[in-house]
Amino acid sequence: MKTVNMLEAKTNLSRLVSSAAAGEVVVIANRGKPVVQLVPVSEEQTHSAANAAQWLVRNHVPGSTSRSSEDLDRQIAEEREGWE
Repeated sequence: MKTVNMLEAKTNLSRLVSSAAAGEVVVIANRGKPVVQLVPVSEEQTHSAANAAQWLVRNHVPGSTSRSSEDLDRQIAEEREGWE
């Protein structure tokens, strides 16, 4: 396992990605504390219509919501105003 700090990760990202893709565990630390791990993307993690359909089968969309679309639109507008 290789652990690097944020600055080294930023400076050597291409090399670290290549190492992780080759199977080496690469951990990125912030002030000495491990925060993330680089791992190669597997076939299961790739996005596709089939994966999206499987997710929808496992995670059913509710038939009805407890709020109306007007309530949702109003809440979205209020939250956007908070960002401006």
